[in-house]
Amino acid sequence: MEAIEAPPLIKIPNFLPGIPGAFIPDHVVMTWIVMAFLIGVSYLATRQLTEVPGLMQNVMETVIEAFTGMLDSMIGHEGRRYLPLIGSAGLFIFFSNILILIPGLRCPTANLNTTASLALIVFISYHFFGVRKQGLLTYLKHFLGPVGEFPKFLLIAMGWILVPAFILVEVISHLARVLSLSIRLFGNIFGEDTVFLFILFLTSIMWPIYVLAPLISGLVIFTGLVQALIFVMLSTMYIAGAAHHEEH
Repeated sequence: MEAIEAPPLIKIPNFLPGIPGAFIPDHVVMTWIVMAFLIGVSYLATRQLTEVPGLMQNVMETVIEAFTGMLDSMIGHEGRRYLPLIGSAGLFIFFSNILILIPGLRCPTANLNTTASLALIVFISYHFFGVRKQGLLTYLKHFLGPVGEFPKFLLIAMGWILVPAFILVEVISHLARVLSLSIRLFGNIFGEDTVFLFILFLTSIMWPIYVLAPLISGLVIFTGLVQALIFVMLSTMYIAGAAHHEEH
């Protein structure tokens, strides 16, 4: 891997004598690239909205309809209020997953720092949505597990004995979601990047690159889309469970 990886792209200048300059991590630079691309595309697609949409507006409307359809099916019509979070996360992850198709660039989601940051954003967001929708005390009641649903006499008899155990289980369960979201996305994309670079290295020696390039590119796009879809669907499930617990 070290033989075919690109060197760091940006180096911070050395302003103080005797202190060497530092490199900005590649995954941070790649994140900036994806963000700039998404901002630019969004601006071009929405700067002149018309009743008869052009290509850019039509593509953007199709993407938004796909996200709103998923939110409607998993949460209901109220789920559309979470479109900015779910849509932004889904688009960022997808284009981050396929960034390796551009020569010299790598997927920021192949770095655990990026995927952990995304998972933490979802973790904090769905707890915030739950507290805002149900109130702090009602939301915290869910951490009691089935104890919170016991009749009063049964709760007095044995419920409070089980409360610490249920709270511990619920806390571990919620923390495991962060690990699940971050490690799943990181592991799949890192493995995909490694295989992609390795195949390109071999094909450049044994076969012309144009023979397998279309097949490999299609596979990268497909797996990138699947991983982005898994992330946003799990995030939507967590939001639905936190903010719309009673309805479900």
